[in-house]
Amino acid sequence: MNKILVTGMGIISAIGVGKAATVQSLLDGKSGIGSIKYLKTKHIELPVGEVQCDDEELKAIAGYTSSKPITRTSLLGRVALKEALEEANINLCRPRKLAFISGTTVGGMEKSELYYHDFLNNDAHNEYIAMHDCGACTDMIGKQYEGKFDIVTTISTACSSAANAAILGANLIKAGYVDAAIVGGTECLSKFHLNGFNTLMILDKEECKPFDKNRQGLNLGEGAAYLVIESEESVQRRNVKPLCELSGYGNACDAFHQTASSATGEGACKAMAKALEMSGLNSGDIDYINAHGTGTGNNDESEGAAIMRIFGDKIPPVSSTKSFTGHTTSAAGGVESVISVLAMINDFIPNNLNFSEKIDSLSFSPVKECIRNVKLSHVMTNSFGFGGNDSSCILSKL
Repeated sequence: MNKILVTGMGIISAIGVGKAATVQSLLDGKSGIGSIKYLKTKHIELPVGEVQCDDEELKAIAGYTSSKPITRTSLLGRVALKEALEEANINLCRPRKLAFISGTTVGGMEKSELYYHDFLNNDAHNEYIAMHDCGACTDMIGKQYEGKFDIVTTISTACSSAANAAILGANLIKAGYVDAAIVGGTECLSKFHLNGFNTLMILDKEECKPFDKNRQGLNLGEGAAYLVIESEESVQRRNVKPLCELSGYGNACDAFHQTASSATGEGACKAMAKALEMSGLNSGDIDYINAHGTGTGNNDESEGAAIMRIFGDKIPPVSSTKSFTGHTTSAAGGVESVISVLAMINDFIPNNLNFSEKIDSLSFSPVKECIRNVKLSHVMTNSFGFGGNDSSCILSKL
């Protein structure tokens, strides 16, 4: 009994609050990328994938009634965590040992950056200093379930954070430290976030075009998503019905460059190969790849090269759902894992929006139109971070 089973999921992103809204947007081909509405920035020319709720609306959805300040990253996380725990029936029957592992990088920076000058000149907003770091956000998310978690920790490996949270959670279960873990990530938009990527000159001023020959960069997004993963023994003891299996995963760090991926996709290739080896599957068993697919010149060609190395001339359907949600950075591995499971459960493959022309060096094109009524048994999802920290997960139907 060594399977890692998924028993609950929660998600919030630019395409909707909750799983049902997310599925509907994907089936309708409805992108959540648009003009900046909530982030206080002068760069209104840059489209983003914002969650269409202000902080007060998020508080209402999350059931946050305290008068104490809270960050947007934490509110997004609370919304996703609530949905995941409810589906897994954690509140009714708690696993014996439970971990909460959340990935984030920006943390509470969207608040602390607003009050930087106050920190220097007065003490009016000093409470936001303590909310700035990544771990503080995880604590604020988990506080609503205080006493339920035996382990609470944070992963911060940039865009592979949430995927690495899943890997850590699965390893803790396999090692016997916990029976179950809530894994994923949360990230809100911030000025630091937006300006940093803009300085790298990798933001598209139009809606992003992953895997397109004429791609110009990514659109940043925000959101949160968590999966509840458990040992088979825990699932049987709690008498809950699993959604699917986390059958394989792999992480590799090629350390090629601080921000760029290697031309041959070395780290990506190793991560995918490790995930396949753990799952016991062959490359031909994968029915769909939810690609990292940021829409940048470097990433898409590098990831494409890695996919070609692994899958040869039998490449399964590939799409990047970042064309719907924007790049949710540290939350991406959670958001896209939940989307992958939803696609598997609902028998469809989401399309790659805005694609028109194939990249010359790649042998494949992404999915142009949503494919419905398709049976998916095994789905691979990729999350690749700065510094070549690359992770792949395989989710399998039971």
